[in-house]
Amino acid sequence: MYEERPARLDGAVLWTRTAPAPVVSGALVVPDGCMDLIWADGRLLVAGADTRAYRSGQAVARYAGLRFAPGDAPRLLGVPARELRDRRVDLADLWPAAEARRLAGRIGRAPDPAAALDAYALRRADGAGPPDPLLRAIRARLGAGRPVGETADALGLGARRLHRLSLDAFGYGPQTLARVLRLQRALALLRAGLPPVEAAARAGYTDQSHLTRDTRALADTTPGAYARVAAGQASPGARESIEVSANSEIP
Repeated sequence: MYEERPARLDGAVLWTRTAPAPVVSGALVVPDGCMDLIWADGRLLVAGADTRAYRSGQAVARYAGLRFAPGDAPRLLGVPARELRDRRVDLADLWPAAEARRLAGRIGRAPDPAAALDAYALRRADGAGPPDPLLRAIRARLGAGRPVGETADALGLGARRLHRLSLDAFGYGPQTLARVLRLQRALALLRAGLPPVEAAARAGYTDQSHLTRDTRALADTTPGAYARVAAGQASPGARESIEVSANSEIP
């Protein structure tokens, strides 16, 4: 069973996944520009931003996760996003091992591990200071479909600085971030019930074929298969084993 709810940390989402016994879910993780802090049967993991579809191969009975808004995790975890791109890493490999183990123990003993992750992130945020408004502006403009060059000019950034900021904050350059966020706009429209041709046009694709190519390349599925899963109409089969969330990021 998968559930999600808004976190108290600005822009973040709490999610849980439970099963009667440890299982390999096989759920498809679709790139969304986000990073997650995940408690998985006693382990704390960090999931970096993806550039391609990901399927978990771990047998886990209970997950609890905090999905950060794009660009927020590096400030709170102390690790540049570029170092975690397309990776799932034990927190103990990024922080002092004893500190990571203590935190994992506290999260696991909490009645609601997801809420405990949220509370911990809020404390970290208090110590880290406010989010960088420049990163928020980059995310907002690219998320709205503004071109990369126009975004750089509007924010007074050179191309190299924009690329460097994007790598550290989001895990990849602005062109890739814009592509991922465009796909997410299209997937949201598909979840809302729009046909692929209309979703493609509204999300900023050249045509439906362009959306199909990007969906295959980034999400390892098709717009039609994704829409059927979102509508609860998917038939059993590996090509449609996608778990749909608001951010399409489920280990």
